[in-house]
Amino acid sequence: MTVPHLTTALTGPLRELESRILAAQPHIEHWFRSQWHNHAVPFYGSVDLRNSGFKLAPVDMNLFPGGHNNLNPEFLPLAVQAAQSAVDRVCPEARNILLIPENHTRNSFYLQNVAALVHIFEQAGLKVRLGTLNPEITAPTQLTAANGAVITLEPLERRGNRVVLADGFSPCIVLLNNDLSGGIPGILQNLEQNLMPPLHGGWAVRRKSNHFAAYDKVAADFATLISIDPWLINPYYSTATGLDFHTRQGEDELAAKVEDVLARTRAKYREYGIDHEPYVIVKADAGTYGMGVMSVKSPEEVIGLNRKARNKMSVVKEGLEVSEVIVQEGVYTFESINEAVAEPVVYMMDRYVIGGFYRVHTGRGVDENLNAPGMHFVPLSFEKPCLPDRQAGPDAPPNRFYAYGVISRLALLAASLELEATDPDA
Repeated sequence: MTVPHLTTALTGPLRELESRILAAQPHIEHWFRSQWHNHAVPFYGSVDLRNSGFKLAPVDMNLFPGGHNNLNPEFLPLAVQAAQSAVDRVCPEARNILLIPENHTRNSFYLQNVAALVHIFEQAGLKVRLGTLNPEITAPTQLTAANGAVITLEPLERRGNRVVLADGFSPCIVLLNNDLSGGIPGILQNLEQNLMPPLHGGWAVRRKSNHFAAYDKVAADFATLISIDPWLINPYYSTATGLDFHTRQGEDELAAKVEDVLARTRAKYREYGIDHEPYVIVKADAGTYGMGVMSVKSPEEVIGLNRKARNKMSVVKEGLEVSEVIVQEGVYTFESINEAVAEPVVYMMDRYVIGGFYRVHTGRGVDENLNAPGMHFVPLSFEKPCLPDRQAGPDAPPNRFYAYGVISRLALLAASLELEATDPDA
């Protein structure tokens, strides 16, 4: 199976970083194979990338990807093969799969994602049924997605050490597409079934800082492999804890962490002659959906936040209070579609890239979070050659996107190390 390489509106010449990656392609693929012999690959995931031309780095890694409906349909054959590989790795004899989605019964676009996942696994030869944690659903309930697809949610039941549906449907694989932001429900604890991703991969336990600590190691090893400065693929970060945005508790510590990351970034900008102003992204250490995020260029900006900004930063999904943040070096994005700022999001299943899309926002700048209301998605499509063309010029579109697939798989490997390090049963 090959890594797909995607068409793009960005056709400028590749920078030295991407050229290094292209030149080292055989070594890189061998290195990845050896890593997956030693580490269990996450079932699936998606990575938000930022490409500033001088730096290409992941800024977020999602273990419960929710945008499969935004992938180009041309990717379906690759997604189906990857799904078969993922299932074979977990439970080779599996004929059925129980998928547990988020409780977003009113979000018809999220329901499209659920329908897309069902279609992928059905094409892979599995019977798929949907079990819900939503207490409001007490009987099989049909819902209609934004594109007209109809799905049926059924209430989960616990029987012994298994979760089942009312008629006894009890497969060996239970796939979570619910990130457990609201906590780990008792019905999912201590199961004998294969629960993918594991409970400690949910936001009730997971921390972004743990992921980027693992990514530090992966990026350093990879940088040694292809002889580059790891900073070119790795954003600096720090953490601040014990915060209370409502009472302004911890503001001084947060400001100090912001200054630390800005100072380290400034030094690198001077080293590489980069004529841009460094910035940092302050975001909740646990959580998703682009909530609890702010972009700042000086430590003074986090002192004395106004009420609106404090309210924005203090609560994330499920109404959870934010007391821990990650202060991450901001990576500019200099990609655009129709003059709107864009960033690539790459989707993986098992160890394979299965597609992606551009997240596009007409109302945000090159130094802002694009995962915000008003964003839209532009699917990426295949180039006919699915492998990088090392005989072509450096600006051939498949070659740029080979680099994107490589960096995304580095984040996937970091997620594997992260899950190993935070496994309570290890």
